Amino acid sequence: MVFQLPPTVSSDHNPVLQPNECSSTLFQTIAAPASVVWALVSDFENPQRYKPLVRSCRIIDGQANQVGCLRRVDVASGLPASYSIERLEILDHDQRIFGFSIVSGDHRLSNYRSIMSLHPNGGDETVVVETYVIDAAEANTKEETCAFVDTIVKLNSRTLSRVAEDLAGKAQQQV
Repeated sequence: MVFQLPPTVSSDHNPVLQPNECSSTLFQTIAAPASVVWALVSDFENPQRYKPLVRSCRIIDGQANQVGCLRRVDVASGLPASYSIERLEILDHDQRIFGFSIVSGDHRLSNYRSIMSLHPNGGDETVVVETYVIDAAEANTKEETCAFVDTIVKLNSRTLSRVAEDLAGKAQQQV
């Protein structure tokens, strides 16, 4: 399957930044097979399985887990946001690459785009690489914007790790 990267990402997954944008690449090693991690990551309709700040999610346009579909994500109360409308940009099951963008919502995450790739690292270990690009928030510096988004991405990564490792452990016990 051939996929198109968003225009702000080069073929080596390094972002090509505009003057008002910031970016970060984060890595998470998970003690679970890539197939288990991918089952969680690639389920565009159910991000709340591993994103603790997501209260609920529903597909609002298109077919679930099809590139181009839109989801509405309602976030946990107490955050400076209430919802986000997100588009599935890339879903490559063969290469285990997933990408989405935030197209609108009640929040300060303007022009957010993310690509996540999974890399088997031995039999039962997976390295998750997530790169995002976002416009710097109007009232913040690029560094402040990236620090805020990094905190959320790291929280999601740690929860993904815990959930995937629990699932892998349960599957191992059944064998």
